[in-house]
Amino acid sequence: MKECVLRVNDRDNVVVALVPMEKGASFQMDERTFSIQEDIPAGHKIAIDQIEADDDIIKYGYPIGKAEQVIQVGQWVHSHNMKTKLEGTLTYDYTPTSTKKAKTKTSERTFIGYPRPNGDVGVRNEIWIINTVGCINKTAERLAAMADRKMRGQGVDGVYHYAHLFGCSQLGDDLLYTQTILSNLVHHPNAAGVLVLGLGCENNHLSAFKDVLGDIDERRVKFLGVQDSDDEFTEGLDLLDELWAYARTFERTPVPLSKLKVGLKCGGSDGFSGITANPLVGALSDVLIEHGGTTALTEVPEMFGAETILMERAKDERTFDNIVTLINDFKQYFIRHDQPVYENPSPGNKDGGITTLEEKSLGCVQKGGFSEVVDVLPYGGRLKTPGLNLLQGPGNDLVSVTNLAASGAHIVIFTTGRGTPFGGPVPTVKMSTNSALAEKKKHWIDFNAGVLLDGQPVEKVTNDLLDYLIALASGDVLARNEEYGYKEISIFKDGVIL
Repeated sequence: MKECVLRVNDRDNVVVALVPMEKGASFQMDERTFSIQEDIPAGHKIAIDQIEADDDIIKYGYPIGKAEQVIQVGQWVHSHNMKTKLEGTLTYDYTPTSTKKAKTKTSERTFIGYPRPNGDVGVRNEIWIINTVGCINKTAERLAAMADRKMRGQGVDGVYHYAHLFGCSQLGDDLLYTQTILSNLVHHPNAAGVLVLGLGCENNHLSAFKDVLGDIDERRVKFLGVQDSDDEFTEGLDLLDELWAYARTFERTPVPLSKLKVGLKCGGSDGFSGITANPLVGALSDVLIEHGGTTALTEVPEMFGAETILMERAKDERTFDNIVTLINDFKQYFIRHDQPVYENPSPGNKDGGITTLEEKSLGCVQKGGFSEVVDVLPYGGRLKTPGLNLLQGPGNDLVSVTNLAASGAHIVIFTTGRGTPFGGPVPTVKMSTNSALAEKKKHWIDFNAGVLLDGQPVEKVTNDLLDYLIALASGDVLARNEEYGYKEISIFKDGVIL
């Protein structure tokens, strides 16, 4: 018979309802019988011990908050009777623990990718239009549509533009953020060719943007200033034709899995996120790292409350110090704007069974598996060290996925218990935490981690996910966001707009 509840860790004083539980129902565990005291939705918590007011509520083996009143055995544990224990900024001590270090596999797996002249590898052979300013979003959109009709399937996987709001009327860090993210996208290896489209009067004008771009291959990157052109569509299509000719020189060839970079993201989480999808992604991350690959974990606010788990896995004291700075700097960002540091989870998260930020964070960081943390990158940083990396950035889905893609991730794995159609500029794999979502949203969901609740072994599902990832990187399958054209970007903003 399928289990109706799950105790995640032997230390826990709550269990998770795997199915909706009605008042008066009962379940057995550890030779005890528990009676349900009220209706409890699937994914939500049930007390299995009496919890006194102010006592810790334990899930994943860690406190996820404290009781605001006495909670009886069999009662629903949620926002009405518990709250976070987190407040303010913290100090940390360097106390490293034994971590899972990468072991080189004796038989290296491969995927079929596009080697680039600079040593990078692409998993797609696309042409991208990157506009320096939002004023010409529609110009870029029209150019991409015209070129895509002619070029798609003829040596390239598609022609895409990425609309955004910025590039003008920005000051300080905001302008730098825009330039950095757009520059990183220009350099992304999934793009065989890039047309950089400028207007002419913006802060991020072409000459300024070229300074940020640095060295480029003139065969791969072309520039067009719209105000300087008599006919930007004719000239734009001519430049895209040149890029098309260059893109068609690339062919897929076997490359080692160590070349693959994968971003790790969760959004619209539920009570199963930390039980199925996130641990599964963590297992995949460990396997990929064992093959010499690279993964990146972001969403810094969703590390709050679980940050010490990552700090203990820092490869050295310098990396530990960088994680401390990563966490406290982002807390100061909230404080600077007079906002509560722990204003999380979202309404959708709470509907799905997540009550406090500690609970969300303990589930979130499981996407990083058990490997050591090898590097900490700023917002807009680019991946350079194989292994598990931490990337500064907010939890917002659109900003996070864009940030991961701009860091150099070929693919982003996005776990969700609520569902979303969103996709970034790279293949964005939506992984459901439960089978009901996978069944309901077939046009959104790429991989169902809910099968773990049905009893499928973790090792088998991990291997299935790795096989899928390799097929995706090789172009044998497309992610749902690619199939339906959901490819968008969003850039972090912190300051004023003129």
